[in-house]
Amino acid sequence: MNYKGLTIKPMLALTSSPFDSNKHLFELKWDGTRCIAFIDRYGIRLQNRRLMDISYRYPEFKDLKGLIKGGSAVLDGEIVILYKGRPDFERLQQREQTEDRFRIKLLSEIMPATYVVFDILYLRDKSLMALPLINRKDILNENLSPSEHIILSQYYERGTELYNLALKKGFEGIMAKAKESPYLQGKRSPYWLKIKKFNDIDAVVCGIMKGKVETLPVGSLILGLYKRGKLIHIGQVGTGFNEKQIQHLLKISEKLRISKTPFKVIPSLKREVQWLRPEIVVRVRFLEWTKDKKLRSPVFLNFRFDKSPAECELED
Repeated sequence: MNYKGLTIKPMLALTSSPFDSNKHLFELKWDGTRCIAFIDRYGIRLQNRRLMDISYRYPEFKDLKGLIKGGSAVLDGEIVILYKGRPDFERLQQREQTEDRFRIKLLSEIMPATYVVFDILYLRDKSLMALPLINRKDILNENLSPSEHIILSQYYERGTELYNLALKKGFEGIMAKAKESPYLQGKRSPYWLKIKKFNDIDAVVCGIMKGKVETLPVGSLILGLYKRGKLIHIGQVGTGFNEKQIQHLLKISEKLRISKTPFKVIPSLKREVQWLRPEIVVRVRFLEWTKDKKLRSPVFLNFRFDKSPAECELED
């Protein structure tokens, strides 16, 4: 089978609270980079959620081809860097930002990645996406052999129990997936639900507001989400980033400067703003939503290099 030229937009999830259901299966939520793996006679191609080829960044997955019965398949999963048994997003970001081939090889040895596989979309020349998830799980278990860097995501029947155990072990939450669900490419569906301890959101940076003191180049980041194709202002985040992250932001924002706001409705802001083309995605943790759909007490967590701005949507 030849998957050359094939791209697949990953299926996405909505947000939920913990629950139990015999119509769902429950998995740990891995804090990593979403990855579609294409395995065929040409070798292995890894695609992130922005449809970019990231194969060169992860030489430790070269044995993946030999682990599939029949030799060709398309898998869905998450790339993580495990540290003390848990995903370490900061270490993963080091891998994600490295372009130098020598350093990539070095990091793959001292900071190896793990590919956690949770779905199979093709097996040889046949698409499996219309099959119920529970059937795809059986096919995946029958046709993929785990290895040092490739593991299968285990699923459980009791959601609330797994959620509490996940938090105790230091994971950010769990996933709930309807057993009978098909695979819906690129769609955010109630078939799949993410259940997390914290309110985290991926948002688009639309501008940089200067600090109260003139010497501070960044006071806060102006954030937005898309709703029906239009950017909606959801507030600012002014805490959580360190000096290295500020310098990185200033460097990449140089080419993104624009003279007008990218928002349809111009937000009322107290200080001078440098508007940016909406191309930078960041993850933010916050307390709750206000009545006017703004983030309360947001804190910057990290950049999301694997996620496109168009995916940052305001849920109803």
